[in-house]
Amino acid sequence: QVHLVESGGGLVQAGGSLRLSCAASGRTFSNYAMGWFRQAPGKEREFVATIWSGGATRYANPVAGRFSISRDNAQNTVSLQMDSLKPEDTAVYYCAVGSTGYGTPRSGNYNYWGQGTQVTVSS
Repeated sequence: QVHLVESGGGLVQAGGSLRLSCAASGRTFSNYAMGWFRQAPGKEREFVATIWSGGATRYANPVAGRFSISRDNAQNTVSLQMDSLKPEDTAVYYCAVGSTGYGTPRSGNYNYWGQGTQVTVSS
């Protein structure tokens, strides 16, 4: 059974940093893209970043240059380094495993999801 567990969320002031981690278990994920999405209150879930099985990355425009996604295939983990945080980054952040090795911004292309971790950025 596939299981994803996010950690690292919390409360931070604007301009601060957080590092999210996602531990995956139940299978080997090295051949699949992994991604991060977020959902703010009253809004739809949106794409944040993805990393392909080969290591290529892609970011949503609002976070490009501030966030960095990485993966450790030996540990079956994916991380999201978030710097220069803004109040509008406040959301529940979810990690997900893609259905192929090519990451996309579409949530429908991800098969497995974690339960999410809350990130709150105060102004």
